[in-house]
Amino acid sequence: MAVLRVATCQFPVSADVARNAEHVARQLRIAKDEHAEVAHFPEGALSGYAGVDFGDFSGYDWETLRGATQQILELARELRMWVVLGSAHRLSRGNKPHNSVYVINSSGQVVDRYDKRFCSGDRTGTTGDLAHYTPGNHFSTWEINGVRCGALICYDYRYPELYREYKRRGVQLMFHSFHTGNASDERLRTIAENIGPELGEFNNAPTLTYPGITMPAAMTTAAACNHVWISCSNSSAPQSMWPAFFVRADGVTTGRLQRNEPGVLVSTVDTEAELYDSTGPWRDRALSGVLHSGELVEDPRSEDRTSL
Repeated sequence: MAVLRVATCQFPVSADVARNAEHVARQLRIAKDEHAEVAHFPEGALSGYAGVDFGDFSGYDWETLRGATQQILELARELRMWVVLGSAHRLSRGNKPHNSVYVINSSGQVVDRYDKRFCSGDRTGTTGDLAHYTPGNHFSTWEINGVRCGALICYDYRYPELYREYKRRGVQLMFHSFHTGNASDERLRTIAENIGPELGEFNNAPTLTYPGITMPAAMTTAAACNHVWISCSNSSAPQSMWPAFFVRADGVTTGRLQRNEPGVLVSTVDTEAELYDSTGPWRDRALSGVLHSGELVEDPRSEDRTSL
């Protein structure tokens, strides 16, 4: 039986790397005290998120970020904990950095790095994430306690093809890091007005915003359709559009933190748990391109689609 204790963490991510590092270290110790074996942090948790927490990477202090990262590596080794840490990864001169999560093992070593594949923005590359980051080109998988893990970042959620490929690779637990925090009250009001305030009663969401409505719903769908557990971390910097939460492989949310407040949510993954999975009998066939259940028949009344 593969069992894993996961700490899904949120705190007010900012442009202050030292302050971010203090939050990460504090929540790592809380996670350890609650017997978690891996701690999961939001997008840009250590570096801050370009275009939101700070303007751009002009004059960015990469040496401070390197030093803070090294401190987290040493703390992971001290606590004997795995860490999935959102940050920016510097590239060679002239290239924009990656928007990444570092996978740090319990010996304090970076064993993999996932780089956000779908950075938001249009095809000019001058808007959204693409104004600040270079997209990645790979999947990242690793194992903790026999549980096969994978990682995605924020806007990747819009592309279910990524979840399907992770499922093909045998992933059982996804670490999906988000950053939908540090939004002004005015921005939230503007988004709500664009959606239509009268539709609030039909959208049971933490905020009447596109992220508030679609991101939690997409995680429920991804978990249930792929039968994977998902840790969903987020920045809690006010205003945050939704709080961090955890979804079981049957699509049931098992825990949720408070919006706009720091917190650590500890959940237990049990890959042998008997959970509802209506798509289980046919998922492997669907993944291989056989897009129907049961057996087909040759019948002229089946072929004729314009007659009663």
